[in-house]
Amino acid sequence: MQEKEFIENIAKAIVDYPDDVKVTREVDDLGVLVSLDVNPADMGKIIGREGNTAKALRTLLRVVGMKNNQKVNLKICEPAGGKKSHGSEG
Repeated sequence: MQEKEFIENIAKAIVDYPDDVKVTREVDDLGVLVSLDVNPADMGKIIGREGNTAKALRTLLRVVGMKNNQKVNLKICEPAGGKKSHGSEG
């Protein structure tokens, strides 16, 4: 199973809006970059408490990459306005 499908399957199992999960894969001199986009409402689930879920996803992706002799990194794409709206409610 390729990195893209691997992360896509895991992300869809975690989130509330699996149809909004989008994964892209790019290869360059540094290795493979897998970018993950999810519904803004699901960002907390993908990041996890203290970033633990994101760390686990990155670790699993590195293991998959090692099996294929590739360096693989995961980029979790922040939704537009994600950080600004965090503390401004109330």
